[in-house]
Parts: sequence; C-alpha cells; structure tokens
Amino acid sequence: MRALITNDDGIDSPGLLTLAEAAVALGFEVLVAAPAQQASGTSASVAAVGDTGRVVSERRELLGLDVEAYAVAAHPGLISLIACHGGFGGKPDVVLSGVNLGANVGRAVLHSGTVGAALTAQVNDVSSLAVSLDVGLDGPEPLWHKAGEVVRVVLPLLEDMPAATVLSLNVPNIVDVQGLRWAELARFGTVQSRVDEVDEHEVELVAVYAEDSPAPGTDAALLGEGYATLTALLSVERTTSVERPLPAWPA
Repeated sequence: MRALITNDDGIDSPGLLTLAEAAVALGFEVLVAAPAQQASGTSASVAAVGDTGRVVSERRELLGLDVEAYAVAAHPGLISLIACHGGFGGKPDVVLSGVNLGANVGRAVLHSGTVGAALTAQVNDVSSLAVSLDVGLDGPEPLWHKAGEVVRVVLPLLEDMPAATVLSLNVPNIVDVQGLRWAELARFGTVQSRVDEVDEHEVELVAVYAEDSPAPGTDAALLGEGYATLTALLSVERTTSVERPLPAWPA
C-alpha cells in the first residue's frame, strides 16, 4: 500500500512526522508532500502559492525517517489532487492528512485544510484519513505519540473499508485515552470564529471557545469525555433527491 502523507500545518510540523512514522510502522510505502508554509483553514482549496500556474516543490529530509519528502508551494487540497492524478511518483492507495495541531470536529471540518486534503482524495477515488490532536488554544504540550498510537489501530480498519472511504479521526491530548468511538459531527466545533468590527472598513476574526455544550454522542462531546472519535464523512456523490414538484421553467 502506497500512502501520501500531507497536512495543513506545514512540512516542519511534528504531527506530520508522527503520521509518517505510524504509516511506516504498518508497512506502508510512504511519500510525504506537505505545504512549505502554514496552510490551516484552506479547506479543499486547489490554489498554489504564486501566480505562475506551476507548483514548486523542494526535497526535504524528515528527522529520523528514511522516506521521500517534499515541501510544496501549495495548499494541502492541491497536493492531494496532484498525488491522486499520479504526481509525486504515482497515485497513492491512501491519503493520510495530519496530525493536525488542534481538533477538527463539528460542521467546522468544512474549513479544515487537514480534512480538505482527505475529501479531495475521496472525490478522486482514493481512501483517506484526516487525523487531528485535541490541543486547545492555550493547551499543554501536544502528545503526538498518543495520536500515533491511535492511528496504528485505525489504519487497518481503513484498509478493510470500501474504496474512497474518508474518515476523520480526533484524538484527545491525554495520556489515558478512554477508547475509540464512532461519532456524528457536532453542530459546532469546540472553537468558533467570532467577527469583531474594528472600524467601518475592517473586521477581525477571533477564535473563541464554543459556549454551548455539544450534543451527547457527537465528536465534540465524546472527545471532551476522553475518547478518540472516528467520523465517516459522506461523499459529494451521495446526494438526496427531494420528492416535491418543481416550478415550471422556462416560464
């Protein structure tokens, strides 16, 4: 199994190394291609950095890991797209994105570059896993190794699932993880954006903790209880037909 490892925190993130190490330990053939710079919040953007229309990459070395690695001047969604179309040495069997610094829970996963890379793989018929570690805004030191332990448990599950499955895994930043649970998306994430008006022509986005308690059984609630959570994200191909009369057109 060939795995592309990417993220949205950039090529120098310890979480990226953690995810690559977990894949190598499970026998995956690993290629790392991650943004040269921080790319959080880019969702599934396929924009490259710069205006030449070309995607530039630079060979890098990952500390203590003998794998091919590249810093790419692009967002993770574009990196995933390029890989799924045969770039970076051939199409991967799976795309692994993360480990993100901070949870990706609730409907806010729509904005995550970590999740965006996984969703981009899915629509290109490649299974994917987005991994995030629940480190808060002013949280303690990230326990990257704990995320790696959970990934080693989850990856064999992903291999056995249907093609183009996409899973989002969130791991609590605690030593004693209570277990692994399937979870629905919460209505909101644990952290939300608040818009503050600075002056007539300027606003500021401020990250704040959500005030409402998440519904029981959702990813945000279970994560807060110390569980690692798995959420299967639906494909854009799975749509719902609303059975009601349509207005006449053209009039």
